[in-house]
Amino acid sequence: MSESSVYDNDRNISASQDLQPIPDRLVVLTFDDGNKSDATYVAPLLKRYGFGGTFFITEGLNFLKNKAHYVTWEEVKELHEAGFEIGNHTHHHKNVNNQSSEELLADLQHIDLRCKEHGIPVPETFCYPGYSNGPEAVKVLTEKGFLFARRGIAPEFTYDSEGGRGPAYNPAKHHPLLVPTTGASGPHWEFDDLVWAVEQARDGRIAVLTFHGVPALEHPWVHTDPKTFEIYMDYLYENGCTVISLRDLAKYVDPIQGRNLPCYY
Repeated sequence: MSESSVYDNDRNISASQDLQPIPDRLVVLTFDDGNKSDATYVAPLLKRYGFGGTFFITEGLNFLKNKAHYVTWEEVKELHEAGFEIGNHTHHHKNVNNQSSEELLADLQHIDLRCKEHGIPVPETFCYPGYSNGPEAVKVLTEKGFLFARRGIAPEFTYDSEGGRGPAYNPAKHHPLLVPTTGASGPHWEFDDLVWAVEQARDGRIAVLTFHGVPALEHPWVHTDPKTFEIYMDYLYENGCTVISLRDLAKYVDPIQGRNLPCYY
């Protein structure tokens, strides 16, 4: 089977001609799984600070069954209309290493279709469900035309399901489809860890922060308290951080050139 018959590279990606220099304290905010608080609490707070952010949407987990805990597609559209990025987190939220290339592609295309149905642009960025990733998945994402994809903190840091520190994103080292998480919020990730993550964002490195609900109603092991989250956002604002979505990295990083970097180290 030819690649053209498997993949639908429907994004017109060209190398950036006028990249901006990466400022110190450049922070990417990402939010996984489409928790209800993304629409009811997080987005209004980010708008107040003038921050960007990416909301990764999946129809897996209990997205289709429990609308008290997960956003509706109408709310996803409202997030887009408010200026936030909607990213692809797959149809079923499965471990990509347990899927064939065709199965992963179908999962990606489903979210694309749902976005199109609601007047939302086809997502340009991706987040690996459960942080699992591998070379075959990277190949699918490459052929699909994603700009960037976010992974977790491993292998550089020990994975902790309740939150932890990870490496800063170094565009000179990290493949754009394997952007690491610098801070994974949860009960084991606290204010000092946030400060540490921001301090890593210097000399061309970027802090990428991941949240799973503020609060995470169905998944307490990745819970972030709303008052604590506001303290975090206050810190970013008061310390002059530039806070963006994952797709906005393209203002500073050429994702096409970055594909020449090794995927695994």
